[in-house]
Amino acid sequence: MNTLLINPRCPETFWSFSHAVKFVLRRASLPPLGLMTIAALLPKEWNLRLVDLNVRKLKDADLRWADLAMITAMNIQKASVHEVLERCRDFGVRTVCGGPYFTMEENLPDTIDHLVLNEAEETLPRFLKDLSRGEASTRYETTEWADLATTPIPRWDLIRMGNYATMSIQYSRGCPFDCEFCDITRLCGRRPRTKSTGQILAELERLYRLGWRRGVFFVDDNFIGNKKKLRSDLLPALADWMKSHSHPFTFNTQASIELADDAALMKAMVQAGFDTVFVGIETPNDQSLTECGKVQNRNRDLVTSVKMIQAAGLQVQGGFIVGFDHDPPGIFDSQIKFIQNSGIVTAMVGLLNVLPKTRLYQRLKGEKRLLDESSGDNTDLTINFIPRMDRAQLIEGYRRILKTIYSPRNYYERVKTFLKNYKPSPRGTFRIDPSDIAAFLRSIISLGVLGKERFQYWKLMVWTLFRRPTLISEAVTLSIYGHHFRKIYEAYVSSATETYPQIV
Repeated sequence: MNTLLINPRCPETFWSFSHAVKFVLRRASLPPLGLMTIAALLPKEWNLRLVDLNVRKLKDADLRWADLAMITAMNIQKASVHEVLERCRDFGVRTVCGGPYFTMEENLPDTIDHLVLNEAEETLPRFLKDLSRGEASTRYETTEWADLATTPIPRWDLIRMGNYATMSIQYSRGCPFDCEFCDITRLCGRRPRTKSTGQILAELERLYRLGWRRGVFFVDDNFIGNKKKLRSDLLPALADWMKSHSHPFTFNTQASIELADDAALMKAMVQAGFDTVFVGIETPNDQSLTECGKVQNRNRDLVTSVKMIQAAGLQVQGGFIVGFDHDPPGIFDSQIKFIQNSGIVTAMVGLLNVLPKTRLYQRLKGEKRLLDESSGDNTDLTINFIPRMDRAQLIEGYRRILKTIYSPRNYYERVKTFLKNYKPSPRGTFRIDPSDIAAFLRSIISLGVLGKERFQYWKLMVWTLFRRPTLISEAVTLSIYGHHFRKIYEAYVSSATETYPQIV
């Protein structure tokens, strides 16, 4: 069976880092881990070809070669999904679709031949068995959660690693929290399930033997869901493995804010090689946190929590949302103040969007406030529900947040705030990649000579060299990130036209 594994194109957003990866001569931030895992579950005698539309085009020759096209996607990739399905139909290629978009979306294209939904470890074997007998059904789904001990090592050999800035692996699925706007518990459950430490070390060993020597992203939605197992098992083993291999990787992941309450866990993560963690802050407004069920963020000084994580040696990247029912008119100023004071440099701020099958979706549908389906992009000015706040006021306030926090003066001041508080762990081996040198030289030209931020860029470089010289790499990297954020804001947000969906 000649099989195409297709990752549809993602539009440029803050999350894509599309303008940043060019500095390190890469084409995309992350490879399609889901497809590489699916590939490892397929029959070994099949001929596989992985096509990531974020790094190359889907050619007619690919489609003429293929007997089968397997497509996975998130909601934000839906426009590209439709294009891929049309091309597969034109070439007579049978399509098999699964993953978050296809599992959660209620109105799917009618050009799909087979849906293999939920977790592939459970549903894909049934499809493959029926396909081999010529009896494949149109839909496979389950209410069972997969045992991650059955998850194979991803097929990284199917991609060209040099196209990507970071590799990715998965340790756990599931989140113990159930935020109203989030679809993770519907996709992966509330009980965190983990791979064994042996599985993770085997995956890292495979990456190491393939020659990878850069960052690795643990894609877990909440890496610290099972703290006891992390402390006693995975993190000590990771630290030993990293030491024995001369620290070839740096790790980053996602976690909930109560990480700040566990000094021992933060220390163990840093010793294991973690240097960055994404945290869903959402909002400094306590009533809005109550509304959305973000219980883990309540009854704490969030700025202090962020600074404790930074001081432990972990850069905090933050997610923020405006548009909650309880957001007061001053929420925009509050968000700006929080972001600046906390030193969260990578601050991802979006408008509240209603994703299918979430608790928020059910509530707003019952209140007859639900509009068209979500675009999957919370920065494109589409609001697919009727907000309590005046719509024009919400859009204008959101734009003002982004214009303020991504302005060169405020952005570079925030970098400086972070670097003052950040206390990274000493690295075992100092390693310079040629792409890092290229990134530094490009930053000098693009930001220090031609950029509108050149004054702030050089001011930060001089300050860092004299005050925190060991953090010059972080200063350059964050300067490049700022360039990306401003490009996205100027191209897609500041001049975008607000759309008005219809009530469903």
